[in-house]
Amino acid sequence: MMIALQAATPQLPRTKAVADQVVAVGETDSTNALAARMIGDGSLTLPECKGGTLAVGVVVTDWQSAGRGRNGHTWISQPGRCSTMSYAVRIPRAIATDESVNGWLQMIAGLVTLDALNGMIKEYGAAPNKQDCFLELKWPNDVFCHGLKLGGLLSELVLLPDGEADDDDVVVVFGVGLNLALGASRLPTPQSTSLQLHVSGLPSFNEMRDAVAEREVEGFRERLAAFIADPHGQAEALREEMKAVCWARGRQIEAHFTDGTTLIGEAIGLNGDASLILRTEDGTDHTVRTADVGVL
Repeated sequence: MMIALQAATPQLPRTKAVADQVVAVGETDSTNALAARMIGDGSLTLPECKGGTLAVGVVVTDWQSAGRGRNGHTWISQPGRCSTMSYAVRIPRAIATDESVNGWLQMIAGLVTLDALNGMIKEYGAAPNKQDCFLELKWPNDVFCHGLKLGGLLSELVLLPDGEADDDDVVVVFGVGLNLALGASRLPTPQSTSLQLHVSGLPSFNEMRDAVAEREVEGFRERLAAFIADPHGQAEALREEMKAVCWARGRQIEAHFTDGTTLIGEAIGLNGDASLILRTEDGTDHTVRTADVGVL
């Protein structure tokens, strides 16, 4: 018989030491939605970038009643087992709305999350159960382990409240959901997995969540500052970096579009704007910008 897990207000001492503001609640509908509401009413404030240092705010809960993914999907999580957190960063509107580079914001979120997870694993001396058990990113917004979904990412643009600043800046809220300590019997779908099922020697869930979030804050601050300073140069560097961790690259995949159509082919890599290159059987390369991607 499965015992119901009770939500508790997260305690994140390490994250609080590095973030500009941390909002922690036991339950909410969605951390992204809560972050957007708090930015709108001024209760979550992010000062302008000064001296190249970006402000990062964090909204965290132990349980979401209406967690969201891309394209209207839901994100199912369980208290005390899944990290559900949003990171709010104030960046120039020109970067956030430039379609030639803004797709990399989602890729940056993925790379920051991989860095945070791998850094936490190394810090605690934990080790994968198998040599080929490493973390990858499934374009455009999933964290994968052994071909299974360990986490999901959702990036959303939020406007600053009237009177707080001019129109030069906006806030990007990065929602990051991670299955850290779910047992096999609690996985929400057969395509899901959890970090503890692949890595031995991990600390408690609370320690994991805090250690990962601390690194996420620092990673967003560092990577986004570099991106803002040189978006096109960083786009090329990120494109190269993604080659090593892009799960779809080199696989036969099926892209499902919001209009109900599909496209089948080999994932070749990423374009300069972070869109996916899919090569069909006739040798034609197609650009995929918004789709759910599955392996055949």
